[in-house]
Amino acid sequence: MSVIYITDHGSLVSFQGNRIIVTDKDDEQQSFPVETVEGITLLSMSQLTTQCIEQCLIKGITVSFLSKGGTYFGRLISTGHVDSALQRKQSSLYNTDFSIELGRIILTAKLKNQLTVLRRYAKSRGVDIDNEINMIKSCERSINSSVSIPQIMGYEGQAAKTYFSGLNKCVDDEFHFDCRSRRPPKDEFNSMLSFGYSILINEIYSEIAAKGLNPYFGFVHQDKEKHPTLASDLVEEWRAVIVDSMVMSLVNGHEIQKSNFETDVNVHGYYLNNEGLKIFVKKLDGKLRTGNKYLDYSDDRVSFRVAISYQISHLIEAINKKDASIYKPILIR
Repeated sequence: MSVIYITDHGSLVSFQGNRIIVTDKDDEQQSFPVETVEGITLLSMSQLTTQCIEQCLIKGITVSFLSKGGTYFGRLISTGHVDSALQRKQSSLYNTDFSIELGRIILTAKLKNQLTVLRRYAKSRGVDIDNEINMIKSCERSINSSVSIPQIMGYEGQAAKTYFSGLNKCVDDEFHFDCRSRRPPKDEFNSMLSFGYSILINEIYSEIAAKGLNPYFGFVHQDKEKHPTLASDLVEEWRAVIVDSMVMSLVNGHEIQKSNFETDVNVHGYYLNNEGLKIFVKKLDGKLRTGNKYLDYSDDRVSFRVAISYQISHLIEAINKKDASIYKPILIR
């Protein structure tokens, strides 16, 4: 299964002969068998025909609308997978011991994966990150002994600041950044991180909804209006695994240049231009298709996209049994 990313302004997405057709402004076409399409993500000012919209709703193909900077506008999604009984169980576990244990599980995994990424790139660049490693390990121990969500999130925030400081030491000189910045991203590296996280959260959101859970009923992140907190919870273990490592590969492999970015004078932020957007989306989609054997409960080699789906299924099992320990996070090596 695949996700179609529409990056060119003026594209038309239509449905003909059981295939989804993408026609750009120069009348060049790409064709995809509908059975292979899991989702369509529009990152440009494009159009969908009424017939295409109808078929996407019938076949459960999620259509997401984002800006080229990754701002989420909304989605077209069928309600065929809504499971109200499951969602009642899900909401009943908010702000309970289940939430605290799940928070410890997911966020300690996040820190472990950050350490793995840091070690990989520090070794290739020959830089010293011992202080950062020791601090992140200390935060990991503190999270494991925390007894409340605010404590857990506090230590996670401290670890994140340390992690990005270490990551900056490993980045190619052209893309050095001062710190993590979000709205707006103050440099090109932060621009790629923010955009990658937005795309990843969107993929997780789609899979959460497809499996009957409510993306807005999280366990770790506090309720926030219009924010899919469950997607924010589940993205944590994947950030370093998928986005951070991919962005580092783009930068240190010289696959992307500063000329692939533009600035928005209104918000003083950096964003990928059209060419950069195509480079980034192609790389990220390739990463999500990459096979791996990181899931403890499976001997099969599966793509990261499939692994995310498996993880959400295991979360459902944990919710049904009211036992967060059932959830086994992904840990890279």
